[in-house]
Amino acid sequence: MSDDHNSRTPKDSHYARLRRAHRDRAQQKPGKHALPAGPDAGDGIVRLYGLHTVRAALDNPKRRIKRLCITRNAAARLELTDVAALPFPVETVEPREIDRLLGPDAVHQGALLEAEPLKPAPLRDLHGAALVLVLDQVTDPHNVGAIMRSAVAFGVNALVTTARHSPAESGVLAKAASGALEHIDHLTVRNLAEALEELAQAGFQTIGLDSDGPKRLESTFEADRVALVLGAEGKGLRQKTRETVSALARLDVPGAIRSLNVSNAAAVSLYAACRHLKTISDTE
Repeated sequence: MSDDHNSRTPKDSHYARLRRAHRDRAQQKPGKHALPAGPDAGDGIVRLYGLHTVRAALDNPKRRIKRLCITRNAAARLELTDVAALPFPVETVEPREIDRLLGPDAVHQGALLEAEPLKPAPLRDLHGAALVLVLDQVTDPHNVGAIMRSAVAFGVNALVTTARHSPAESGVLAKAASGALEHIDHLTVRNLAEALEELAQAGFQTIGLDSDGPKRLESTFEADRVALVLGAEGKGLRQKTRETVSALARLDVPGAIRSLNVSNAAAVSLYAACRHLKTISDTE
């Protein structure tokens, strides 16, 4: 008995906690797992799909999962050898059943998970952060998901978005993020200008990306805490945001097109910020 206990992995303990939590909720309130068809489940539930997205959600202890629909092939690819042991309802289905639930355009790879959205953290939770990414009303969930993926790859401590005019958590956003949604603190603010001022008071150099910025981004960095601010497709940063950031900077590109898609601009600017922060770290 002691040998079995000692051989448990952190993932085993995580699933055991989830099983206990599910049993407790089931005793308090009978679950209603069937939700209407469509990419958005409604009733405060999001539908997450795709192998990377579902795997990351299963491994996130902060996720409150309601139901998993999965094909036998997807279960094998996710190494779910005993789906009956999972602490939430699991339905083994054919791919067409997930097609019916999500619609024909969702690339689900045989895995669909219904869960509660993650709770956004407040801005005051940024202790110890060195690199933050701020989005000024970027509304396309594909772009925000792609930005999250780059942000996690470059070690961004938090993503800050506005409570309004930003996409809510959804299957589309999560699929574009390819699992990154589960790995980054997402902070929402009501007033972006006030949030930027708060970041500046906390020691962040807030840099707004603008194609007409007076200096190259690489020569703009000065502080050991950086908050990069990117605006929406087309209109870019709002005027109030431009007036509030510590500096405006541009990405110098040699080609005929002077601006990048916001998700590409995020990746390039994060690379530059990481090089700057590493230089500071190496000289300390």
